[in-house]
Amino acid sequence: MVGIQLIYILFVYSRTAFYRQSAQNKQADSALPNEPSPGVSIVVCARNELDNLRELLPLLDTQQYPDFEVLVMDDRSTDGTGSFLENDIAHLERVRFIYIDKEYEHITPKKYALTIALKKVKYPTVLLTDADCRPASDGWLKGMTAPLTDKEKAIGLGFSPYEHRPGFLNRLIRFETLFTAVQYFSLALAGRPYMGVGRNLTYRTSLFFANQGFYRHKNVVGGDDDLFINEVATGKNTGICLDANTFMWSKPKENWPEWRLQKQRHLNVGNYYKAGNKVLLGLLTGSHVLTWVLTLVFGLTVPVLAILHYSFSPMEWLLLQAGLVAFMIRLLLFWGIVGRISFRLGHTVHWTTMPYMDVVLAGYYGLAGLKTLFTKREKRIYWR
Repeated sequence: MVGIQLIYILFVYSRTAFYRQSAQNKQADSALPNEPSPGVSIVVCARNELDNLRELLPLLDTQQYPDFEVLVMDDRSTDGTGSFLENDIAHLERVRFIYIDKEYEHITPKKYALTIALKKVKYPTVLLTDADCRPASDGWLKGMTAPLTDKEKAIGLGFSPYEHRPGFLNRLIRFETLFTAVQYFSLALAGRPYMGVGRNLTYRTSLFFANQGFYRHKNVVGGDDDLFINEVATGKNTGICLDANTFMWSKPKENWPEWRLQKQRHLNVGNYYKAGNKVLLGLLTGSHVLTWVLTLVFGLTVPVLAILHYSFSPMEWLLLQAGLVAFMIRLLLFWGIVGRISFRLGHTVHWTTMPYMDVVLAGYYGLAGLKTLFTKREKRIYWR
């Protein structure tokens, strides 16, 4: 188990830890003066998000980029969003909206809204986010489209950290969000991209329509980001953005029931990943959990046996010591490499808490896996 973990840490996670973003940014900067910037459509799907839209839209409208639009998809809102969009955004030159007044059984509401949006956008590149998000800077748009200056690239994966709040739940949310980013960035750099986060994701509309959009999972709740990317992303057509200016900060869930519902949906979506991706993620998660479980089991068993005057043979002592050394090497490497990634990703988790994060995530993944095995899928439909 430790050996599998070391392979991931040394040969996968390290790619993100030491990735050089500057070369990509220089390529984007040099391209802009010499040729017209490709137009970009920022798409925001919203339902009953009036207060968030009041804050977000001015931040999107003032992005520093030559040619873009902001398209808001208002999906049957009842909180005054429609009136706000019709009467109060005239001063926002880049913003327009489409109102959706129906729900269809053959496709989940958000995927329908996004499909309509991609048919109606003005430009061939879309940048997706949610109403409860806030860009880190007015250079967010430019930075997120930088990977697509390479003509081979059709997808740009961004980072969307959660705001810091007091309490253990917020800490767990930030831990899990960081570690998910470590995985999808690192595997993308290793040539095996498997997901993106719809709060901060860009791709070409031609890629969407060439692969029939969300058709293969149109009735699956969620997956408008990760299932689509899982289907169409390759090592050649996918780039990443680690620049702090490209982060899209999000508001975290503030109570356990809402967060559990969100994670349940994410786990359900993971069942539809490609077989190869599920094997890679299963090895990663399983080895992480078992590394800690077996270490704790042996750590408790050895003192008990010593108390009972069990006599260890020289070979048994050697194996125990080798196991302890291997575990400590793995712990220190995780601490150093994932800590460096956290530093690059806006200090999402302080480096001193890495060992704590390590064991908490092992416990979380173990419990989530057990719950998935023994819980029947619910057929409840949610907007997101």
